[in-house]
Amino acid sequence: MPTDGVIRILAVDDHALLRRGIAALVNAEPDMKLVAEAASGAEAIQQFKKYRPDVTLMDLQMAGMSGIEAIIAIRDDFSNARVIVLTTYLNDMQVARALKAGARAYVLKGQVDLDLSEVIRAVHAGQRRIPPEVAAELAEHTEEDDLTSREIEVLRLIAAGCANKEIASRLSVAEDTVKSHVAKILAKLHANDRTHAVTTAVKRGIIEL
Repeated sequence: MPTDGVIRILAVDDHALLRRGIAALVNAEPDMKLVAEAASGAEAIQQFKKYRPDVTLMDLQMAGMSGIEAIIAIRDDFSNARVIVLTTYLNDMQVARALKAGARAYVLKGQVDLDLSEVIRAVHAGQRRIPPEVAAELAEHTEEDDLTSREIEVLRLIAAGCANKEIASRLSVAEDTVKSHVAKILAKLHANDRTHAVTTAVKRGIIEL
């Protein structure tokens, strides 16, 4: 491992243009160097094992293996891996999943040119960095509001336009069970109806349309 004081960085994003932008920002700093890039979660794992970077910049939404899945896989083998989530998404569920997976910071892509270098240095020094607006959004929702995996499954089917009877058939459960799930979903999301529940879930990053 190099001891010249330079922070070695891996950038993971499925957009080559963004990776080039990150490379320009990082390599312009005297104490940083982009040592590797990856365009997918699976490639990120390979590049991490090969280069053992000090800090990894990880996109969340990528085809195939997601950024969060890649973080989990990397930290399973390298528990001290320091990961910064780099994303366009500002919602509590994405933040919660990233933090639970082991991310140490969360930088919005729209603020990369303003925040990235400072956040990289902070994370490399063992600190955590969560934007105030993200922390505020996260604080609005408690773990008691978290949907179960089955409730998320039901919610996705609701978003697809399925009625309770069809959901019951697809999940091989009783229609009354589905009604119970729907009631809990509405309560947890503080939603007035099914449509409101879907729009709220999309906004919070619980499901995607």
